[in-house]
Amino acid sequence: MSAGILGFSTQIIAEVGPTAATFPSEKCLSSWVGACPGDEESAGVNYSHRSPKGNRHMRRILNQAANAAVKAKGTIFEIVYRRTVPRLGHKQTIGAVAHRHCRLIWLILHQGVRYEERGPAVTKRSKQRRTARMIRQFRILGYRIELPDPQNASPAQAQ
Repeated sequence: MSAGILGFSTQIIAEVGPTAATFPSEKCLSSWVGACPGDEESAGVNYSHRSPKGNRHMRRILNQAANAAVKAKGTIFEIVYRRTVPRLGHKQTIGAVAHRHCRLIWLILHQGVRYEERGPAVTKRSKQRRTARMIRQFRILGYRIELPDPQNASPAQAQ
């Protein structure tokens, strides 16, 4: 375990407590930290996505952890970052990753869940499931789907 992660975890436990018992749900912890998205809404239109005020020290720790997590190659947080940053920009995407971290921290501390990094394998599997589901839906609609043979396909044919 690196010194950075140990430092983050020590600071988080000092702020939240060893079991996060004060917070009945991950939403409550996220709200207390101020890592949840804002909800200034009128007539169904969201006017502000600004995070509410909260525990500045804890939010700073989560943002630092989020910045470190998105730079680690092959993590789910890097994948989420790359998928979201074109739409939201760097700052808001880091806020979204920090929000995920906050919810994850509550699960780990409060429920004793063990975190297991799955990385890109999750996205490959989800892409395969999505492709199979779409093919099934096209066949139900009456379309005939022929998949290319990956062994016989050459790069020149893919263009």
